[in-house]
Amino acid sequence: MPWIPVDPKIAPALSDARRQLHHAAQLATAFGISYIEPRPDDSHTNLEWRPQLGALASNEVNGVRVAVRISTLTLQVGDNLMALRGATMNNVAPWLVTRLVELGFDGARFTLARHYEIPPHAVANGQPFDARAKHLEQLAAWFGNAAALFEALRASKARASVVRCWPHHFDLATLITVGEGSTVGVGMEPGDLYYDEPYYYVNMHPSPPAEALGDSLKGNGWWHTHEWIGAVLPASRVPSDPDAQQEAVGAFLRSAVATATQLVSRC
Repeated sequence: MPWIPVDPKIAPALSDARRQLHHAAQLATAFGISYIEPRPDDSHTNLEWRPQLGALASNEVNGVRVAVRISTLTLQVGDNLMALRGATMNNVAPWLVTRLVELGFDGARFTLARHYEIPPHAVANGQPFDARAKHLEQLAAWFGNAAALFEALRASKARASVVRCWPHHFDLATLITVGEGSTVGVGMEPGDLYYDEPYYYVNMHPSPPAEALGDSLKGNGWWHTHEWIGAVLPASRVPSDPDAQQEAVGAFLRSAVATATQLVSRC
């Protein structure tokens, strides 16, 4: 997939749209929670980036997925679409259950209850979805670019997991197994309490001491050492020139993965 230009200057303004999208994505995750046998690694809850739709989609059950198209903020179930803009959770949930029943699912099994918390937003308490289209388009670009980069990385790593979005932290990621008990995680977080903007990260298990990190990162990335250790590239440090963005992010990821792999190999 070709690189979709992002605008680093408005990245800090994406917080509200990101939190609304995070809540909207729980509608897709609810499908997995409701109709898939729970798995120890919680993978029944995760979401897949579907580039042809520009959407985060649930795992498939009997040929059906529930997806959220990001740039248009639209819920999709099979061939059925519902615009979330102007709608509330109280409007959306019954519509979703009705569509699922039409497709042969037991509506009584559907639940929005979940075993984790996500950042609060008023849409969870009845406020209509109203995220700005420009901000949603940016978030779609961040997810789409990350998915393409991580799929290419996964193709080069024999022991890399499938690329999935995890609905708790809302990061899109793959996990590379380096050795017994040693892993390198590569992901894109659209924003959280550490960085209120999208950022790429590479983390490690076991975590190395901060003094072992060195200065090998490229692409304007840095080492994060507060509460967790990993390489990060926040949106505000991505070049504004669209023609330079993919190379900068790629250089960061290559250098961070190489360094992280060396560090965990020594543990």
